[in-house]
Amino acid sequence: MSQKGYIVAEVKVHDAEAFDRYRALSTAAVEQYGGRFIVRGGAAEILEGPWSAPQRLIVVEFDTVEQAKRFYYSDEYQKARKVRENAGEMNMLVATGVDSLV
Repeated sequence: MSQKGYIVAEVKVHDAEAFDRYRALSTAAVEQYGGRFIVRGGAAEILEGPWSAPQRLIVVEFDTVEQAKRFYYSDEYQKARKVRENAGEMNMLVATGVDSLV
């Protein structure tokens, strides 16, 4: 059984209008590649450690890490990234989920 893949991103928005255009394009790409938003900009509360609370936190689940990477490197998402270029700052990573215990 393949492990889930998760795209995790922290975002600082500088241009809300341009970021809205990015969000529309990136959401379409996430859906096209089978992703599901788990966290999308809700409140984040620091419980421990020297974190800096992100302005926006995003977590997207994919069936596999490979599928998450297909989304990221897709023409559709790269087009969205181009739109986001001056709209804000983003740190993004892909993480492997744990095996199901069932």
